[in-house]
Amino acid sequence: MMLLRSHFFRRVAIVGVGLMGGSLGMALKKYQLAREVVGVSTHSQTLDQAIQKGAIDMGFMDIPQGVANADLVVLATPVQTILQLLPTISASLRRGCLITDLGSAKLEIVEKAESTLSLPGLFVGSHPLTGSEKKGVEYARAELFENTRCIMTPTSKTSPVAKEKIKHLWTKLGAKVEFLSPEEHDRILAQVSHLPHLLAYVLMESIPQESLPYAPQGLKDSTRIAASSPQMWNDICMANSKNILHALDEVVKHLSSIRKAVINRDQKTLMNHFTRAKEKRDTLQ
Repeated sequence: MMLLRSHFFRRVAIVGVGLMGGSLGMALKKYQLAREVVGVSTHSQTLDQAIQKGAIDMGFMDIPQGVANADLVVLATPVQTILQLLPTISASLRRGCLITDLGSAKLEIVEKAESTLSLPGLFVGSHPLTGSEKKGVEYARAELFENTRCIMTPTSKTSPVAKEKIKHLWTKLGAKVEFLSPEEHDRILAQVSHLPHLLAYVLMESIPQESLPYAPQGLKDSTRIAASSPQMWNDICMANSKNILHALDEVVKHLSSIRKAVINRDQKTLMNHFTRAKEKRDTLQ
C-alpha cells in the first residue's frame, strides 16, 4: 500500500504574494512542505495571477479570514506594512500558529511582534538574502531560495520549537540558515544591502537624462537595483535609519577624500582608494 507523504505544514498563509511571497508559495508546493497554500492581498488581480501561476491554492482579500486556521503565517509585504499587520492579525491566529516575515529590516519588526502578538514566542524573523529588482508575482519562481543564505533573528523570547521549524523550512527550500540578533542583522544589512541600493538610486538621479542613451553596460550593471520598488526602500530607510545614516557617513567620507584628491591631482591617494576597493571586491564570492 502506498503511503501518503505527510506535509510539514497543513496550511500556510502568505500575506503579500508578489515576487518573494509568490516564490515562497511555489517553493512550498514544489517541495510538498504544505498541504495548502493560501495568499492574502488587497488586489484581486494579484490573487488571480498567483493562482494561475501555481503560487497559491486560494486567495483572500480579507486579512483576518486569510490567516485564520493557518499553522504558519508569512508576512511578505514591505516593512511598514508588516509593522501594521502584526497587531491586526494577532486576534485571528489559531492557537499554535507560527509567524515569520521576509522583511529586510528586523529590529522594529521583532520588537513590534513581541509587543503585540498574544503569543510572541511563536514569531521568528526571517530574511532570505535573495530577490530581484523586478516586482510582482509574474516574476516568481520556485527556485528563488535555492543555494542562498537566509538570516533568522530569534531572541530570548523565541520558542525553540518555532525557531527549529522555521529553520527546517528554509533549509528544505535550499537556503543556508544563519542566526543573527535583530540589531546585528540591521547593522550588517545597512552596509551590504541598504547602502548599495541607495547609491544606485543616487547615481541614476545624478546623471542627466540626455546622457543616458550613451550609457555603457557598466552603468547598467552598477545601477540595476535602482529599478527596485521605491516604496520598499523608503520603508527600509525609515525602519533602519540609524544604521543607514552611519553607512552613508562612511561613503561621504570616502567620496570627500576622492574629490579632494582629484582637485589636487593626488594620484597616490586615488590609487590607495582604488586598490583597497579592488582588493575587497576580489574577496567576494
